[in-house]
Amino acid sequence: MSDRRLLLEIVTTLEEQGLGRDEYQLQRAVDIEALEQLVDSAGADLEVTFSVGEFRLCVTQSDVQVLEGP
Repeated sequence: MSDRRLLLEIVTTLEEQGLGRDEYQLQRAVDIEALEQLVDSAGADLEVTFSVGEFRLCVTQSDVQVLEGP
């Protein structure tokens, strides 16, 4: 997954939950390039979770999901 694709997936996932782009600063929550390298270099079982605003996200090699929200 390229870092552009991962960034787009995270932003799209947040927007689908109703969080507008002006409601968060993603670069303060996660280093997308480092996350991309970690996910790509790890095995299929790796899950990275982090929070953006009120949302808890889970990123794997193939998916971005919301675990918790408001």
